[in-house]
Amino acid sequence: MFAVIATGGKQYKVAVGDEIDVEKLDTAVDGSVDLRPIMLVDDDDNVTVGADDLAAATVTATVVDQYLGEKVRIFKYKNKTGYRRKTGHRQPLTRVRVESISK
Repeated sequence: MFAVIATGGKQYKVAVGDEIDVEKLDTAVDGSVDLRPIMLVDDDDNVTVGADDLAAATVTATVVDQYLGEKVRIFKYKNKTGYRRKTGHRQPLTRVRVESISK
């Protein structure tokens, strides 16, 4: 059984026991979170799609960790003018473990 969920502007295919990294969620470590909206649920080739059919479906996950992702370096440069700017960014992420998927 697996589901396709949307969180943080991205879609993820998850199954029970999977650990995924998503955009930061405001939930404490070891806290429980319901991941919504659910786009699709597949239960042994019995595919469920559509907002009406998935209204009762839930994907429950436990927050494992809150951390910063890899550093991304941004370097701006303009030729012949001496313009150089170097900055960086680390995206805050949340690692969650999928505990259950119900239809």
